[in-house]
Amino acid sequence: MTENADTRRNDDHDHGNGNGREAGRGMGRAAAERETGHGADRDGERDGEGAVGTVLVTSGTGKTGRRVAERLTALGVPVRSGSRTGSSGAGAGGLSAGTGDSGADTGGPGARAADSASRAGTVPFDWQDDSGWAEALRGARAAYVAYYPDLAVPGAAGAMAAFGRTAAACGVRRVVLLSGRGEPQAAVAEEALRGAAGAAEVTVVRSAFFAQNFSEGALLEGVLGGEVAFPAGTTAEPFVDLDDLADVVVAALTGPGHAGAVYELTGPRSLTFAQAAEELARAAGRPVRYVPVTGPAYASLLEEFGVPGPEAGFLAELFETLLDGHNMATTDDVQRVLGREPKGFSAFAREAAGDGAWHG
Repeated sequence: MTENADTRRNDDHDHGNGNGREAGRGMGRAAAERETGHGADRDGERDGEGAVGTVLVTSGTGKTGRRVAERLTALGVPVRSGSRTGSSGAGAGGLSAGTGDSGADTGGPGARAADSASRAGTVPFDWQDDSGWAEALRGARAAYVAYYPDLAVPGAAGAMAAFGRTAAACGVRRVVLLSGRGEPQAAVAEEALRGAAGAAEVTVVRSAFFAQNFSEGALLEGVLGGEVAFPAGTTAEPFVDLDDLADVVVAALTGPGHAGAVYELTGPRSLTFAQAAEELARAAGRPVRYVPVTGPAYASLLEEFGVPGPEAGFLAELFETLLDGHNMATTDDVQRVLGREPKGFSAFAREAAGDGAWHG
C-alpha cells in the first residue's frame, strides 16, 4: 500500500503508505519553467507535454491529495479537488502505506493545507460510485489518482480500468497514479489503468510508508499515548516524507519527461519502527516506544478505531506482507525527479514537533 493503506496511502482516507481513511518547497524544474514561462504555447502545454490546464485531484482532502492541490494552486494551476461529499471538509484519520490517501484534519498545518485546496474548488468524487466520475473529469487536462482503500484490494483493477476509460473519453492527457511498493496486486491495478487510459500519459508513483502516519494518521494516537503498536516486527522501512511525494507528483503532472515512468519513492535511510519511535520521542520531548503486535491483534486495534472488520483484516495482513523485508532498500528516485535529496525521518520529526503535531 502506498497512500499507505492506513500507514501508507489513500487520499479520502490516507492510511499510511498510500491508502488510508481520509508547502511548496522543492518543486524543481517544473516550478522553474512555470515561473519563467519558458515553453508555454497557446494550448497551455509546455514542450507538448506539461499539463497546465485543470487538474482533478481525486481525493483532495487526503494526506497526499491536499498537498498536491496546494502546490498546484501555488503554481497557478486550476485544481478540482474531489471528495466523497463534494465539500472541503476532511474525513476520518487513517493509516496509509502508499496507495490510499486519507487523513482527517483537526487543525494545524494539515488543516491549513486542506483549506488552501478547498479554495481551488471541490467536486463530488466517490470510488464506490462511478456515476459522477465523468462530471468530475470533464474539461480536466490531468488527474492525480489516489484509490481508496488500496490498489491491492479485490476490485481495484476493475475500478482503475473504468477510471481510465472515463478519463480517456473526457480527453484527459495525463494521469499520475499513487501506488505501493512491492505489491503485486497493486501492479495489476496499475496495468489496468494504463491499458484503459488510451492516449493519456500515465505515471506511477509507488510510495514507501508515509512518515506522516505518525503525525496525521492512525499512528498519531499511539505517539500521543506513548506506545505505537504495529505488526512490523524488527523490519526496517524507508519512510517517505509526504512533502517529497507531493513535489514528485506535481513535477509529473506539470513537467515534461515523465510519461510512462514508474517512480519508487523512499526516504534516505531505513529505520525499524523501534528506531522511528526513538526519533519521535527525541523530537516530541515525550516517551514513545514501539510495541510489536501480530496481524490479528492489529486488526482488532483497527476495528476499535472504527475500521470495518474485513478492511481491518485486509490491512493487517497486507502490512505483515509488506514488512517482510523486501521493501527495506532505499531508492534515488526523489533525487532524480527533484534534483535534491529526500527529507530524512529526523527532519520530518523535528518539523512535525515544531508544528505542534504532538502537543495533544
